[in-house]
Amino acid sequence: MTLFLSLALLAALVTFGGSIVVWKLSLKYRLYPKIRERDVHTRPTPRLGGIAMFVGIVVAIGAAAFVSSLGVSRFSNVSIIFENPGQILAILGAALLIVAMGVADDIWDLDWTTKLAGQFIAGGLIAWQGVTIVSLPIAGITLIPSWLSATLTVFVIVLVMNAVNFIDGLDGLVAGVSLIANGVFFLYTYLLVQQTSPLNYFNLASLLAVIVVGACAGFLPLNWHPAKLFMGDAGALLIGLLTATAAIAVTGTINPGSVGFENLFAAFIPILLPFVVLVIPLLDFGLAVVRRLSAGKSPFAADRKHLHHRLLDMGHSHLNAVLILYGWTAVASVGCLLTYVLPTYFGVDSAWAFVFLGVGFLVCAVITLAPLGRRKRLTIAAEERPSTPPAGADELEGPAR
Repeated sequence: MTLFLSLALLAALVTFGGSIVVWKLSLKYRLYPKIRERDVHTRPTPRLGGIAMFVGIVVAIGAAAFVSSLGVSRFSNVSIIFENPGQILAILGAALLIVAMGVADDIWDLDWTTKLAGQFIAGGLIAWQGVTIVSLPIAGITLIPSWLSATLTVFVIVLVMNAVNFIDGLDGLVAGVSLIANGVFFLYTYLLVQQTSPLNYFNLASLLAVIVVGACAGFLPLNWHPAKLFMGDAGALLIGLLTATAAIAVTGTINPGSVGFENLFAAFIPILLPFVVLVIPLLDFGLAVVRRLSAGKSPFAADRKHLHHRLLDMGHSHLNAVLILYGWTAVASVGCLLTYVLPTYFGVDSAWAFVFLGVGFLVCAVITLAPLGRRKRLTIAAEERPSTPPAGADELEGPAR
């Protein structure tokens, strides 16, 4: 755990420092786009924060590789992550491609087909080096044919990248949601590996998740409302890529059946948790695709009808809308994690996790819908208020102008 936390801190510090540098250079050279109709912010803001996040992530992965080469007995098992350097290089290569494409889009506004093609290439590069979905907990453990494994892997990576990118519309939203999601996912993978491989706590999924947590934490200070710097497509797609890759790596690192098939739900957590922690981005993505296709538009055509836009239209402030989406993400991800933690570590029935989910979702729903009730009360009060003519109305000699 010490090494993981140190790597997260390193990623955070490098990302924070890099964000300041990118912000100042962007202001100096006017590297920021004009305000678009769908934008919530009202002043031009640099969008190249993804570069700083990429540098922080690369430095943290490089530090992990350096530690593995030292031969220190305490961290000897970290070398397992780097036994197949092709996988690490593929992940870094895919990340570099995504960041370069994202920066180009943030500056020149690339066509959506070009961006989608780049995403498929990045996903294919990772699948080509063996980071793929290799098993599903169906009828015990079901191994997937290699062609289907690669196809599913690329599809999941592209799906998660776009889902994360779609919610990048409010200050601090993607960074905070991704921090919560990857933080919970890191805890799950770390605890699960303790059960399945007690002598080795190091695995690729945990490494990627904790480094993403660090990068998001380091970027958030400059991205908090009112934001000085946006992560742009480069940052959002990068976070989506690494989050998806971490989730996929679990299926190749951990045997879901080893958690004890007497708890059927626990066996599915490696598959379910990555989708649960990203419930907000995936829901927003799904609704956007349906909405745009129904209108005869491209699924990637921009609009102002995302979940965060709807919260603002309901009457929530910018900060409240972000915190509400944080809350939904935290309840869903922590609740799913509790289905594994409670029976495994505390001997408590996992049904209590569903109680937590129910209560949490109810509280989130009440807070989310609160402005509607307030608006209705104001409307009723306005209708019941007796209308009185304005003072001096009978003294007016002509029509109002």
